[in-house]
Amino acid sequence: MINELNERTRQILRMVIDAYVETGAPVGSKLISQRPGMKLSPATIRAVMVELEELGLLYSPHTSAGRLPTETGMTVFVEGLMEVNDIAAADRRKIEQEMSDVRGQSLPEILEQTSTFLSGLSSCAGLVFAPKIENPIRQIEFVLLAPGRALAILVSGSGTVENRMMEVPPEVTASSLQRASNYLNSHLAEKTLQEATERIMAELQHYRTQLDVLTAKVVAAGIASIAPQERGGHFFIKGQANLLEDVTALEDLNRIRTLFDALEAKETMLKLLQATTQADGVKIFIGAENKLFNHSGCTLVISPYKDQNSRVIGAIGVIGPTRLNYGRIIPVVNYTSLMISKIIG
Repeated sequence: MINELNERTRQILRMVIDAYVETGAPVGSKLISQRPGMKLSPATIRAVMVELEELGLLYSPHTSAGRLPTETGMTVFVEGLMEVNDIAAADRRKIEQEMSDVRGQSLPEILEQTSTFLSGLSSCAGLVFAPKIENPIRQIEFVLLAPGRALAILVSGSGTVENRMMEVPPEVTASSLQRASNYLNSHLAEKTLQEATERIMAELQHYRTQLDVLTAKVVAAGIASIAPQERGGHFFIKGQANLLEDVTALEDLNRIRTLFDALEAKETMLKLLQATTQADGVKIFIGAENKLFNHSGCTLVISPYKDQNSRVIGAIGVIGPTRLNYGRIIPVVNYTSLMISKIIG
């Protein structure tokens, strides 16, 4: 879409959106003609705005009113026309102070306070998400209870012991269980269940293991019994009331409620996290332009944070109206994610 615009239409679109972000009101050609650096007449500007409307980038809420950007127009602006500056010194100091205050606290406390802080700093809703963090497994043992039934005993790196019942082939013997235990323990060292599961299942699928058929069945059954059943995690949204300040219609209120219902679903959270891992830095979802926020009328600015091994372990962001000061919010979210990576990495 951005390639279809010449320099003049890009300039007009940028100025219309800048004015809309400042005022929240429909923007007329006369207002644009008075902007610094604009040398075109209101009539010429009006013609360009009609062209942008035909492209689906602007629309008129009323016949005699000015124009507003569509969600497509906002997306084109954010992806190709917006100028993102360095984070403001005042915002940088506030973020660094906040990260200093939460240093040393538990992960849930850090995430909850960060979401509250982001909400206050952005005047939007602050969102922080982290998948469930698993402790590495130290040891696993299988005990035969009866033909076809066994007990899996897991010892975590922190010393926690957990017992899980499992079904095994009826012909499995105690010696087969011991061989399976030996195999799994050789692969579990300093790994979480998720990491060990992925590695072992890959080996079984590609026949890279030297196990006999019966032991392989036990390993597969054992993996099925200990594999994480609940992805879970920590999820905080603070400052939802900020999204209601500009709501003037019941339809808009229902859209926002629908958005938060969706955000509270773990499946959506996992999709959000997966989306942030597809590219470095901040990602932006604008209303119906992304299926995660279809018909919400809201924008999400989100950035991943990482552990000391540069693995993405969560995401933070803000949810606000499409009329968002992206030039300020994007560096704020980005810098906060970098600071979180430092204190929890």
